[in-house]
Amino acid sequence: MRIALFATCLADTLFPAAAKATVLLLERLGHEVVFPFEQTCCGQMHVNTGYQKEALPLVKRYASVMAPYDVIVAPSGSCVGSIRHQHSMVAEKYGDAGLVARVEDAAARTYELSELLIDVLKVEDVGAFYPHRVTYHPTCHSLRMIRVGDKPLRLLRQVRGIDLVELPAAEQCCGFGGTFAIKNAETSTAMLADKMTHIVSTGADVCTAGDASCLMHIGGGLSRLKTGVRTVHLAEILASTESS
Repeated sequence: MRIALFATCLADTLFPAAAKATVLLLERLGHEVVFPFEQTCCGQMHVNTGYQKEALPLVKRYASVMAPYDVIVAPSGSCVGSIRHQHSMVAEKYGDAGLVARVEDAAARTYELSELLIDVLKVEDVGAFYPHRVTYHPTCHSLRMIRVGDKPLRLLRQVRGIDLVELPAAEQCCGFGGTFAIKNAETSTAMLADKMTHIVSTGADVCTAGDASCLMHIGGGLSRLKTGVRTVHLAEILASTESS
């Protein structure tokens, strides 16, 4: 299968390992992955902070750039949620019927990584090996907006060598929420403290998730407290093998 990678802003600028691991994993499974160089931001940060009209050029660009591809994957439940739920809203409000149709068509072909693997490629055992104690944080947008359910956990359970431990109060938000962490710093920090307490209680070496943004927030807190717990994107775990 020929799959287009939507890398996301955060992967492009701060956490390229998540995007690289996505490519490595899908190519190992026998698929061709292409990177459309014209891609930019999905516009989520604009919409979330009230700049809906300013997001219109980004919404148009995504639909145009991704038009040639049957399947698009992004290592981010948050960005996929924006593409599926915000793009049509922006197109309906500031665009026209033709744009709405193009936007909805692109959104229907866009998948978060665990969705692509299980729902489209029909694979749960990706041949990964990761000999570490790991706990999984289900990010808010993946859990509540695009509803990936237990798909990431189903993939992790098939990883050889892994010691997968349940995270207490897993469904509680980590407190990031994009600009929420800036505008409501005290509340965000309190939420992060709760999340870190639960992570540390598992005895895990690694906390994983499907969104680099939440892992950035959690990882920063864990590092400042010198807990020794690392944050690793789900794609990086799934891409790991005995020889890597």
